[in-house]
Amino acid sequence: MLTNEQVSFPKRLKCYDDFFQQDINLGKYKENPDYRTTIKRFKRSMRKLSIDFYQRTNVVQIAKELLGKILVTKWNSPDGYRDETSGRIIEVEAYNGVIDKASHASGGRRTNRNEIMYANGGVAYVYLCYGIHHLFNVVTNKKQTPHAILIRALEPLKGIDVMLERTGKKQLDNTLTKGPGNVSKALGIFTKHTGLSLLSKELFIAEDDFALNKKEISASPRIGVDYAGEDAKLLYRFFVKGNPFVSGKPK
Repeated sequence: MLTNEQVSFPKRLKCYDDFFQQDINLGKYKENPDYRTTIKRFKRSMRKLSIDFYQRTNVVQIAKELLGKILVTKWNSPDGYRDETSGRIIEVEAYNGVIDKASHASGGRRTNRNEIMYANGGVAYVYLCYGIHHLFNVVTNKKQTPHAILIRALEPLKGIDVMLERTGKKQLDNTLTKGPGNVSKALGIFTKHTGLSLLSKELFIAEDDFALNKKEISASPRIGVDYAGEDAKLLYRFFVKGNPFVSGKPK
């Protein structure tokens, strides 16, 4: 995983799948054999998460375990090709349903927008924020228990040329998938994908042989939930320490 705050990238970037194929300057990380083999492991042994992963009861634990997993989208493009984009999850926030004042389902609230939160875990919940940002969430637990996890940031892995086109960027920098709005934009996720199974061919989360240790993970209060009173202080945001794609200011 990247931990260098100073990440620089070349202007030329076409049809490459990962950092090393793109000949990106990663300083000491380019010389790190553990990181250099990440893509090889990713290509060789990526495994889609099972439905059982999502339908457990502890949303905070699931959120922690999503760190290091790979979010993948495979959408059909207008030219008839299937664009595959993916990134490693490096920042998440857990929302603990009806008892969590920061949750869209706080107090048992049900609307057309959040109804999918009450479905069985393992589906997408995508909502519009400020009328412009499509925010992707993972629904967890069993039916009628509205737990969800917001994916706040990724470390891009595959299809970076497609991500740049979607976001209108000319070159890669750490804002590409930094923040939940940028995550969805780069991976082509919109509110129309709410309810889509995370076991589908188009949208899923996978694991490979990569693993984080506890010392690499930090926790903080969630971002932008001051309205939630005491629940705003809950340490339900988890992120990889020092990763340049983490959004907000790590605490």
